[in-house]
Amino acid sequence: MITYFRMLIIACCVCFAGSCYAESLYQEKTFRPLTSDNKALRVGDVITVQIFENSSASTNSDTTTRRKNNLSASLRHDSGIGTGTGVAVSGDFDGGGRTQRNGKLLAQISVNVTELLSNGDMRVQGDQLLSINEEQQKIKLEGRIRPQDISDSNIVLSTRIADAKITYLGDGDLSDRQKRSWWRKVLDLFGL
Repeated sequence: MITYFRMLIIACCVCFAGSCYAESLYQEKTFRPLTSDNKALRVGDVITVQIFENSSASTNSDTTTRRKNNLSASLRHDSGIGTGTGVAVSGDFDGGGRTQRNGKLLAQISVNVTELLSNGDMRVQGDQLLSINEEQQKIKLEGRIRPQDISDSNIVLSTRIADAKITYLGDGDLSDRQKRSWWRKVLDLFGL
């Protein structure tokens, strides 16, 4: 009876041993050394971008033109009675314009590494959607980051991003009120 019981245990162990396998704790794709910092290294890693953009532009133009044309004619008869005719045309134009625009954007957004380039740079992309008082504000960022521009705390400044495309859009009642109406656009088209 004891041998039968031993044989049954050995048979069970042999059957279940085929389905067991050993796996290493080391995974090459996800391995990060214990002494490494928290910087993004691979596709899918997250980097925090601090957006500090400040832009200013100003343009002035002045135009002045003057035109004056005179045309006169006279007609005289032998009787001494004279008839005179004259035409005068003049025109003045003064024009000017001034354009001034200032922009400032301060934000912080986390982006994903989407591609590792052959020179070691990382292509990143990400967006953030904020809803404040029924106004939706969307920030979208894409660009290329050098690994040496990433700080030890895994943060990079937007001024260090090459080929940066930063889009900031607002949508809601406040944004709609800032847009010109269609009829105003038509009147402006005709200069009215």
